[in-house]
Amino acid sequence: MWRARRSRDRRTVVCIACGDSVLREDAREYDKEGDRWNRRDKEFEYLCTDCDDEICHQPRDGLESLILSIESDGLTREEFLGRYADAVAAGESTRRSERDR
Repeated sequence: MWRARRSRDRRTVVCIACGDSVLREDAREYDKEGDRWNRRDKEFEYLCTDCDDEICHQPRDGLESLILSIESDGLTREEFLGRYADAVAAGESTRRSERDR
């Protein structure tokens, strides 16, 4: 006999955004690679439903490599965010000019 799905997983996980412990069945999987359907050899992180509702669900293609390219030791938060904003603006400008061709 199959048990009800909700009674299967009673373990807790920690939300990576707020640090709260929530039941696994109440959490949302977060995959920094943006491909939660490819499950092989992956360890997922989790978000509580409140934090998941607050994040942007837009595609993240290239986000990880962009962050790594502007990240360096000793940057203040403001310096990092400035570099990030400049890189995003430059990428947007490039995409716009490619569309206009």
